Amino acid sequence: MVTQRLGVSEPGATSAQGELAHEPGMTRLVGGIIDDLQELFKAQLELFQAEIQDDVRRTKEASVILAAGGLILLLGGIFLGLMCVHLLNERLELPMWSSFAIVGGAMSVLGMALYLWGQEKFSSFNPLPDKSVAVLKEAFNGRFRSDQKTDGSTA
Repeated sequence: MVTQRLGVSEPGATSAQGELAHEPGMTRLVGGIIDDLQELFKAQLELFQAEIQDDVRRTKEASVILAAGGLILLLGGIFLGLMCVHLLNERLELPMWSSFAIVGGAMSVLGMALYLWGQEKFSSFNPLPDKSVAVLKEAFNGRFRSDQKTDGSTA
């Protein structure tokens, strides 16, 4: 019979030959699913790594530009502060020490306000790529569902 040569038993038949032919197919199927899951997990890790590397590269470029701008701004602030001190000394005829105190106090208040504003902005920033982390969590949780024990058997 053709169905017996292909390893397929007729409906209702329980031959040992039909059961043996069915098991290697199931083993291959489960093995294929496991291989596919491993490939999917590897692909998600590669995507996660690529996103992290891209974020690090962009952060590095922005940091260099920010540092250069900050240094130039610092030098400009120092010169403007010295100019304000001399201006207060000459125009208002204040002693030099009080001119330095006024300018230093004003710059300290402005600097503290900017520092707190920047700290607030920075705390709202999330350096991790949210999409990749969510997909990895979903893949991990799907692999170890709550109805399975860690050894693979069902509860």
